[in-house]
Amino acid sequence: MEKIDAFCHIMPPEYYTRFFELDGSIAAANLRNRVSAIPSLHDMDVRFRLMDEFGDYRQIINIAAPPVEDLGSPAISKEMSRIGNEAMADLVHKHPDRFAGFTACVPMDDPEAAVEELDYACSELGALGAQIYTSMHGHPMDEDRFDVFYARAAQLDKVIQVHPCRNSTWADYPSETVSKFELWWALGWEMDLSMFMGRMVFSGVLERYPSIKFLIHHGGSMIPHFSGRVGPGLDQLGARTPPGQRADVEHFPLSKRPLDYFKMFYVDTAMFGAAHALRCSIDFFGVDHVLFGSDCPYDPEKGPGYIRSTIKNLGEIGLDDSDRRTIFNGNVRKVFNDTLDAGV
Repeated sequence: MEKIDAFCHIMPPEYYTRFFELDGSIAAANLRNRVSAIPSLHDMDVRFRLMDEFGDYRQIINIAAPPVEDLGSPAISKEMSRIGNEAMADLVHKHPDRFAGFTACVPMDDPEAAVEELDYACSELGALGAQIYTSMHGHPMDEDRFDVFYARAAQLDKVIQVHPCRNSTWADYPSETVSKFELWWALGWEMDLSMFMGRMVFSGVLERYPSIKFLIHHGGSMIPHFSGRVGPGLDQLGARTPPGQRADVEHFPLSKRPLDYFKMFYVDTAMFGAAHALRCSIDFFGVDHVLFGSDCPYDPEKGPGYIRSTIKNLGEIGLDDSDRRTIFNGNVRKVFNDTLDAGV
């Protein structure tokens, strides 16, 4: 069965080289050891060998964390976005049997520039959409300044992949200054994704742009598992709001239940081998809103592990062949506008 992996990370050699040249970025410094220990991020020979295990298998790639906004000034963000996009486009062009497409890197510290880069990447390079993060320098992604980007992505009918991005400086408790035990990653990233979804719902982004296509990493994170709170709980919105925040819930922009908006998101299958969690995500969002995605190459084997475990999970949670085919390639083709065989 054909498998198109809709959420994979990469650092093409051109981007990787420039990433290691940058000075003054704490985010780059913190991640250099991590990415340098994963050869398949930047060495295509290593990557192709690990992909060979999975037969009829291709990837949709995006630039690995950290966000370009964390690498320096807005000028650096634009530079790194362009380097990454042109390098990914070149990989897709040269290896269509390996890479079904890419999503653009965009400098969200300058939303107008992000729109320009999205336009360039889609019209000139063939990008399938863009990847953004759950915050930008600590700012929520429902701020008015970002609306121009959502409007353009919806107009172009392009996918917006959403990746979490907090780090250890985001404390777990108000009394502390840093997060401990890597919980900022294991649990904090899932909070980030869930909060992003909630803010897109309640700020009215999905109301204004009902055709917008967000692809949320990690199976929609906490939302399917806490659907009772998201559904009946948020039907009572305002009951818990203190008087000083009444403006948050008055003149509300939504025309239907909050839960109905959450079901509009698309999600991937990157649950790292937790079959029960994958089943929960599919049950909540429905087979038609779930895309095969592995988070390659961030598993302990540095490439194939999460691909293998995700394929195994999809074969053991009670799906029939039609549903598995829908998740492995049908939804990917539909959501990305069925342009994935050009050049193959």
